Amino acid sequence: MPSAFPFHGLCAFPITPADEHGCVDVEMLARLLDRLCEAGVDSIGLLGSTGTYAYLARDERLRAVEAAVECVRGRVPLVVGVGALRTDWARDLARDAEAAGADALLMAPVSYTPLTQEEAYEHYRAVTDTSGLPLCLYNNPGTTHFTFGLDLLERLSRLSTIRAVKMPLPSDGDYGIEIATLRNRTELAVGYSGDWGTADALLAGADAFYSVLGGTLPTPIVALARAAKDGDAEEARRADAELSPLWETFNTFGSLRVMYVLLDLLDLGKMAPPPPILPLGTEAQARVRAAVEPLLAHRWS
Repeated sequence: MPSAFPFHGLCAFPITPADEHGCVDVEMLARLLDRLCEAGVDSIGLLGSTGTYAYLARDERLRAVEAAVECVRGRVPLVVGVGALRTDWARDLARDAEAAGADALLMAPVSYTPLTQEEAYEHYRAVTDTSGLPLCLYNNPGTTHFTFGLDLLERLSRLSTIRAVKMPLPSDGDYGIEIATLRNRTELAVGYSGDWGTADALLAGADAFYSVLGGTLPTPIVALARAAKDGDAEEARRADAELSPLWETFNTFGSLRVMYVLLDLLDLGKMAPPPPILPLGTEAQARVRAAVEPLLAHRWS
């Protein structure tokens, strides 16, 4: 495996291909995962936000995990998302993932009624009591509307299986202070998501980056991440500049919608996002095509 520890380096998050009824296409999923292994990602994040975990029933999530384990076991560590609205559902999903052969877990504090810090703590404690797999905290206030306080992160880090945190990009852009603070208060591996921040986060010393683009077009983001992890700021900035038109489409249309367009553009298959999310229209698709075609024509075909 490229990495013995699943929360370091580049973690790529593929789409979970499924039909309009939420039935997972396991053959297409295996093809997508093969691409990631061959590109040299450090780990794969299955059933993250890009993997539309919130839109899939428990049995379909399990089918996806089983297919992924069969495809990547012994090649790349598999981190499986187990976020769910109810604690007992999340515990069931954690059991399923562990029994199926996942290497690690990722969990967001999914909620309808906003959670308190104490409720989130108890939610995570219950899941860690259920599974012995290492777990990454998924701090994604943009989708969950919940923000981990520093005290909560410190408290959760004392639970034996919680090993990492996946953070949103800092609003002030100061990765260094945030990483230093988290390392001072916890022993968690610190990673980030929000692909346009890949270079900045890894150059600042983040342990990991959790990438949307890496799950569908892995080669350029692997090259960017390796340059940044090696401290080659010039190469990392150059690679990031090449990708900036694509980052603009992420921020305009949402990265998930863009990934479904890329599936088609890369001839990986035709798949629509889960309802009620709608596919991008013709004009938006043209903007995504214009952003990605130079990458395919020059360096990343």
